[in-house]
Amino acid sequence: MSNPIAYPILRTPDPVLALHMARQLVAVGDRQYGEVSVGVELCSVPEVLRIREALPDAWFRKWDVRAPNPFAHGVHASELSSDADFLALHLPLWASMEDRPLGSVEEDFAALVGPNIGEILWSSLIWPDVPARDIRHEADNALVSLLFNCRTQDLDERSDDHTVLVHVRRRNRDGSEERHASWLAEQIGLSVIGPPQE
Repeated sequence: MSNPIAYPILRTPDPVLALHMARQLVAVGDRQYGEVSVGVELCSVPEVLRIREALPDAWFRKWDVRAPNPFAHGVHASELSSDADFLALHLPLWASMEDRPLGSVEEDFAALVGPNIGEILWSSLIWPDVPARDIRHEADNALVSLLFNCRTQDLDERSDDHTVLVHVRRRNRDGSEERHASWLAEQIGLSVIGPPQE
């Protein structure tokens, strides 16, 4: 199994438009087994408490492994302390919900992200065969992601806009990856707008 490679196809300051276009892209594929995961970085105690209230099924984690970390294995929203001093010691936290049915969380999540860095990831899609373009169907690496207030998959480049990425199978760098991403983008009236992200 190879790893996917992602191409940006839209950047916009409008999160509603970004979500709409990402959903259109998801619809290009076979969604029979599709799932969606969401996550958001929270850098203040009020934001942690707001998201805990709004997403009662979320898990809260901290990725810092340099010190003892009560969030290393995740803390469910129902078990998350509301003690502001305790939470402040562990910021930033990442709140996520994974492997949900398509259409179950995307709209509510997009409305909650606000100024935080966040992501919606649609997975387990199947990109179709396109014999005329010498593109074969793709299941293992067929994904769509929407990055909020960020431009990179590493979620490390804050921005004032939102980015939609289409993911395809990484091949031999013979141009087939970009050709596949371009065809997918064309199906919703867009095009590849930047270099790939790995």
